[in-house]
Amino acid sequence: MPSQPSIPYLWQYLPLMLQIVAALGLAGGMVAMSFFIGKHKRSRTKLSAYECGMDPVGDARGRFSVRFYMVAMLFILFDVEAVFMLPWAVIYKRLPYIAGTVEHPARYFGFWEMFVYIGFVAVGLFYVWKKGILNWSNDKADL
Repeated sequence: MPSQPSIPYLWQYLPLMLQIVAALGLAGGMVAMSFFIGKHKRSRTKLSAYECGMDPVGDARGRFSVRFYMVAMLFILFDVEAVFMLPWAVIYKRLPYIAGTVEHPARYFGFWEMFVYIGFVAVGLFYVWKKGILNWSNDKADL
């Protein structure tokens, strides 16, 4: 049986390079077509700064409600929760084999640990909900 000719190592990256070239070509083509086809009419309104639908007037160092910071911290908290849950979910079925508890009564230890973790997070969410941090209708600009 004749042996197959070996493919040079760099040729194995050809599909990846083609995909990158296609993505860059598509993005560049869209920008170029927008530049050539689109209307370019300069006006005072178009050249002004856009800040979340409001005219940017006043001092940029204005005071904000504490609620903004609380919501930002809650976002980080629940983002960290997802960071802990994703690896656990990926290895969940293999967890008893990894821990060596396949034939042991503690083979569901990983499940109950995550159950307790989600319980703590749920208690935190309930606390925040009862404190009214998520209820923006009661916001009276705390400061």
